[in-house]
Formats: sequence, structure tokens, C-alpha cells
Amino acid sequence: MRVALVHDWINGMRGGERCLEAFLSLYPEADIFTLFHVPGATSERIDSRVKKVSFLQKFPGSKRFYRLLLPLYPKAISTFDFSEYDLVVSLSHAAAKNIRVPKGVTHICYCFTPMRYIWDQARSYFGALTPLLWPVLSRLRSWDVARSCGVTEFVAISRFVASRIRRFYGRKSAVIFPPVNTSWITPAKSGEKGEAFLYAGALVPYKRPDLVVAACNALRLPLWIAGSGPMEEQLKEMAGETVTFFGRVSDEKFAELYRRSRALVFPGKEDFGMIPIECLAAGRPVIGLYAGALRESLSGVMHWIDSEKKDLSERACTGVFIEPKKDEDELEALLASIKFFLDHEEAFTVEHCTARAQLFSPARFERDWNTLLMKVFPHRAEYDFRRNDAQAKAAAL
Repeated sequence: MRVALVHDWINGMRGGERCLEAFLSLYPEADIFTLFHVPGATSERIDSRVKKVSFLQKFPGSKRFYRLLLPLYPKAISTFDFSEYDLVVSLSHAAAKNIRVPKGVTHICYCFTPMRYIWDQARSYFGALTPLLWPVLSRLRSWDVARSCGVTEFVAISRFVASRIRRFYGRKSAVIFPPVNTSWITPAKSGEKGEAFLYAGALVPYKRPDLVVAACNALRLPLWIAGSGPMEEQLKEMAGETVTFFGRVSDEKFAELYRRSRALVFPGKEDFGMIPIECLAAGRPVIGLYAGALRESLSGVMHWIDSEKKDLSERACTGVFIEPKKDEDELEALLASIKFFLDHEEAFTVEHCTARAQLFSPARFERDWNTLLMKVFPHRAEYDFRRNDAQAKAAAL
């Protein structure tokens, strides 16, 4: 089949771009359409398949301030022509799913989340300007709902996202977890104790790295922070002597930090979250918020429920959940989870963690995706959707 892939923008190698690479493994000859493209920001493989960018690319400063062009997204995303394709797959957390495809062309949206800028987190992004922007946001909401009808099939990255799709668009969706490639991660040795707790990822408010720093300050526990973002200076000012900042690190360094850590501390509410899976692949458990998709990916213990405290090893637990609390009680909840982990650390084994990570492998993703396509295209033979042996061997290399 002739396949087109549509991505919101390509300006960094994050979880969405890793998913895009996974689709290129399935469809090596697919063309990529995107609103903005920064060559060299992701991978040569992605760069080589970008066929078309929107007119927004020509705006001065668009590569850096692309979110300010939000009111122009409806016009920009509607200009792409998909008449020569049999299947269009949009990978969307913003406008990619709102493309227009000709009649007879199947459009599957692999949805990372409905656009948070205009829905439930508008105030987080725009702050005090939100009331002034309401007329624009209201029009964008109407457009977003109307264009969701142009999607043939929604596929969500988690049940949590599926519920958001149902809430905002009134559409059902299949659930296929993203592929998490952990081949670059070597697990810790069985029984080997870690050296410090780890926070990994962007230093942005909704991920709550400030909670992690405050908790490790209070307990005087070693903490490693790997990542960068607008909160970096604030975190350095509040950090105690047990906190070490590594900044943005390579995959090789990330693998080392995962392997040498005691546990990843992950207090944010995520639509999926690849970082916890990567840490599990290194054999290390996760202390994470009982909210969002982490409830699906982590086999964690809810320590505030008495019955959950027994036989952790037999239940193959791979982490400790943080009880959701109101703002003023969040730190207390995180401290309680860390203390529980310290008391039961030996129960969270390398073997259980690595086994859990395998549930989210690229091989599992490919099987689930091909199963979905056989339902969407029941009249086509299975070989239409599967790579041949030569392609599979090339991808493995």
C-alpha cells in the first residue's frame, strides 16, 4: 500500500518521534508530512522521508516559537494532498489528525492525546492570558471536534488517552501501547543495589521535578537529575547537597544512570511515559503517581491500602505508587511512598522489572498494529501489512 505519515512537528527526538521511527520500520517507503521540520533534530531516517512541510515553516522564528502560531494550524494542516495514498496514519497530539483526506482513503489516527493547549490544560500553557484567548480557543475547540469526524479509526496510546478521546470527541478507540525500544539498555546485575534515586526527563512544571528535589532534600537521600528545561535554575537553587544535576545526557549515559539508580521517581501525570519503561528495562523499579497511564504500565503497590503490603515479591511488583493528593499534601504523599520503598526495596527485583518492560516491546507493537489493520482492511491479504523477510532482517541490523 501507499502510506503517508503525518506528524505535528519534527524538532526533537522525544517519545512521539520514536513512535514515528517505529512506523517507518513498518513502512520504510512512507512519506512524512508535518507542520514544521528542523533537519538534524531527530534522525537521518526521519529526515530522509519528509516530503512536505506547511507554509508555517517560512514564518520567521517558527522553528522555536511554533506554538504561538496555533490559530493558523487549521489552515496549515488542511493544505496537504493525500490523493495518491491508500492509507494515511496521523501521529497526533495537536493538529495532525485534523487533515483532510479524499473519499476512499483510510485515515487512522495514532493519538498521543487530544490537544491539551485548547482543552483541559489551556490555563497551564497560557496562564493569565487564558480569558483573553478564550474566543480563539473556543473556535479551535469547535474545529478540533468537527475534524475528528474525518478520522476513520482512532488508536490511543493508553486507556487513559482513550478516555480523553471519548470525552472530547465522543469516539471509541482501540488501544495500542507505544513501542519502547530498550535494546540500548543493559540491566543491572541481580541483587545489585543502586546508588541514588533518579529523576529523568524534561524539567517542566507538570512533571513535578520540584517535588522530587524537595522530598530528597527532606530525607537527605542522593538524587540524580538527568534532563533540562525551564525549571533548571529554580531546581538548582532549592537543591540540597545530596542532589546532582547531569543536564541533557546521551542514551549511553542514560542507560548507565538507569542501571546505577535505586529507583526512578516519576510524580507527573502522563499520557503514557516511555522513561519508566526504560528504567524497568534496566532492572530498576519506579516510584510513580497513581494517575494517568502509569496505572497501566507499572505493576505498582498502593501502599496506603493495607492488603497491598503483603507478598510483594510473589506479586511481581515493579514499583510503588504515590497516592494522588491535593496540592498542599503532594509532598507528604511522595515522602510516604519513598519511605515505603526504602522499607521494602529488596522485594523489587531486576527480573520482575525487566519482564515488565518486555510487555511494551517493538515486536508487540508491530503485532498489535497488524492485527488492527486486518480488522480495518478485512478484504486485503495479510502480506500487504507485513514486512517481508529481507526488510525484517535489515531492520534488525
